[in-house]
Amino acid sequence: MGTLRGMIRAALAVLALAGPAAASCDPGHVDLRGDFGTVRFRVELALTPQEQARGLMHREEMARMAGMLFVYDRQQPLSFWMRNTLIPLDMIFLDETGTVINIHPDAVPLDETPIRSEAPGLAVLEINGGMAETLGLGPGDELRSPAMPQDLAAWPCD
Repeated sequence: MGTLRGMIRAALAVLALAGPAAASCDPGHVDLRGDFGTVRFRVELALTPQEQARGLMHREEMARMAGMLFVYDRQQPLSFWMRNTLIPLDMIFLDETGTVINIHPDAVPLDETPIRSEAPGLAVLEINGGMAETLGLGPGDELRSPAMPQDLAAWPCD
């Protein structure tokens, strides 16, 4: 119970600070907004086929408000797995506008079962498992990043 309380307290602190921090875009961060408010994650970008194939494999930990953003050349059905991935992850599937299509929570480390987007997507944000639920993220929320096509963005960079 103390752990859940600590997670909620930390999430509220992040949300309280995220508004001013989310004023501009930079390649090392993504912002998400929805009914919960706004939150910012520090991210690594996976843009090349090599970076995308490696993803977060072989990592034993990831900072709390960190993640990896995979952006593809075109919108398509997306499928991920957890081969050689040692930490549980939430996979947030995004369309070309940066709108959340669906979230696969708590992907199981080392599991090779395919995890698919519910509709064609352009990007996936991987964050620590359980974080999406803790923050209240869901379908319809919007992501902002300079790595996403700005001409189609539901929430473009300033």
